[in-house]
Amino acid sequence: MTSAGLSPDLRDFSGLLVLVGAGKMGEALLEGWLRLGLNPRRVAVLEPSPSPQISALASRGVRLNPETAVLRDADVIVIALKPQAAVEALVALAPNVSASALVVSIMAGRTLQFLSTALPRSRAFVRAMPNTPAAIGRGITVAVPRQISTDQRALADRLLAATGVVEWIEDETLMDAVTAVSGSGPAYIFLLAEALAQAGAAAGLPPPLAEKLARETVAGSGELLHQSRQEAAALRQNVTSPGGTTAAALAILMGQNGLSALMTRAVAAARDRSRELDR
Repeated sequence: MTSAGLSPDLRDFSGLLVLVGAGKMGEALLEGWLRLGLNPRRVAVLEPSPSPQISALASRGVRLNPETAVLRDADVIVIALKPQAAVEALVALAPNVSASALVVSIMAGRTLQFLSTALPRSRAFVRAMPNTPAAIGRGITVAVPRQISTDQRALADRLLAATGVVEWIEDETLMDAVTAVSGSGPAYIFLLAEALAQAGAAAGLPPPLAEKLARETVAGSGELLHQSRQEAAALRQNVTSPGGTTAAALAILMGQNGLSALMTRAVAAARDRSRELDR
């Protein structure tokens, strides 16, 4: 099932949503929910080191760092903690988590079994992996459910779709590869822009111009890929004239030890690290 990320309306949510952890991704989700009409008074945030942006939301009605007993009244609990901090934090929160609450986790590597063990009173879980373009509403999230009702799944979809497209899967074993491709993927694209700028400077361009050319080229190409119905390979071929400058560069990038081989190794390393996080 795919959600197209078409700005779901959250004005009719009448329960209580508790966000546990409000780092970059938690903050992006919260801003997306509020942008789509979620009543700030329906939100509580548990974050020991809130950013100025999160702190400012208290003036709009968001409950910032109330007693953990607030979890007893939560209809939805979204866990956006760093995976390394999950064990200690969830042990402290577990006694207050209602058995009827929907628990949505966006922690990398933390499985549904981990969540079930850490929150033994809970029954309904969604494990999700968003990515950082969520901050501008252009993210993609993959989610896998466990023992959730039709209404809970619809609500989880609306919450996750606030920051972009949502893909639902049933096989949780795919989540480590999802994390490696889309969760970590933005860093690979930023590295591409960084490396392209450095290569431009090495080729003789003034560094500021090289950086601007690389930045705009990567951003514009990404938008073209987003809007085009053609596959990435077809778009690449459209730019490549036989015997031309692009072909000369691609002969290096597509060689035996080129970008494809490096990316395969990189994604495998990220996938394996994701698996290790739940140990």
